[in-house]
Amino acid sequence: MRFRKWLSGALFLLGCSAGPAFGQQIGKFVPIQAGSDVDHALREINAATDPAQKLALIDKFAAGPGSEGDNPIVADGLYVDYYIEQKNYDKALEYGDKLFALDPDGFQNAMNMIRAASEKGDSERVVGYGEKAAGVLKRFKEAAAPEGTAAQVWEEQKAKTLESNKEGVAYIQQAVYNGALVARDPGKRAALLVRFAQAFPDSPYTNRALGVAATAYQQAQNPPKMQEVANSLLAKDPNNLGMLLLLSDYYGEKGEQLDKAEAFAKKAISALDTAQKPEGVTDEQWAQQKNLQKGWALSSLGQVNIAKKDNAQAVTNLKAAAPLLKADDGSYARNQYRLGFALLNLKKNAEAKEALTQAASVNSPYKAMAQDKLKSLASPARRKPS
Repeated sequence: MRFRKWLSGALFLLGCSAGPAFGQQIGKFVPIQAGSDVDHALREINAATDPAQKLALIDKFAAGPGSEGDNPIVADGLYVDYYIEQKNYDKALEYGDKLFALDPDGFQNAMNMIRAASEKGDSERVVGYGEKAAGVLKRFKEAAAPEGTAAQVWEEQKAKTLESNKEGVAYIQQAVYNGALVARDPGKRAALLVRFAQAFPDSPYTNRALGVAATAYQQAQNPPKMQEVANSLLAKDPNNLGMLLLLSDYYGEKGEQLDKAEAFAKKAISALDTAQKPEGVTDEQWAQQKNLQKGWALSSLGQVNIAKKDNAQAVTNLKAAAPLLKADDGSYARNQYRLGFALLNLKKNAEAKEALTQAASVNSPYKAMAQDKLKSLASPARRKPS
């Protein structure tokens, strides 16, 4: 247990031993008079090294001076720190919830709860406490100046406090984003990521969270939510490659909103021409990534062309996509399967068989489909009755 001295030791401010302790306090401040019973109890608790002895001292404090006035805030904070240190996250969360009931605006407690829920692997609670933390910050930013404090002075104080807690905010955002990201069920993962984005709309992780959420909704076979999230992200970030590719492919496959699908695919290709290499990615990796994304866009265009019955243009786009997708079996097989159909529509059966054979040559969901189509093409045509 750590304590941070304030005003040369005349007062003590409860600190946090289990997780990061950042900046000036947001939430209710409990002054502790030096030399008081509370001061002596806290010093004794802090000095204890045996876990059982420390817990007994905390229990004694909670039943005695820790039960008076605002001191239960201190007592519950001690329990939270103790149980996180002992990796008893259920008990830590139990006392953290009690602490929130006493001090709903305790930012340090929000960080502790996110830490405990993260260690426990409880994605739902990580995001729930993240929403509490976002509420704490929102209320603090909007708080009116206390009586006797000039508005300008108060705004300056708030700005300094927020600045000193900047690392804590960054910690919370990263922890909550990661907590949502690891949810196993794709539908739940998507919903948690959307909640994260709503709680922290200005976070550097927000657009990334919405992009993953849209893809997760697609995996969960929830097209309406996928479209809702993907379109909302494009409204914020019109050149988001992931969403342009996702929606162009979806609409093309469904044969819906074909003009929009075509526009999105072309925009993705244009955006790739000026896209900047992400930090930490090698030139080779970036070239491979751009090739694959361009291949997806061209393949989507080809599918749109087929739906619009422009099979000649479809063949052009799908043939251009093929070498770019060769490194990804599933994408390559789907492209060649599409190419086979476009060629069949043009009655170029020999070329169609070659494309379908290529689709069947790699392991993917399209292998069996391509093989079945090849068998049907190999079967002699039935004579019509005269």
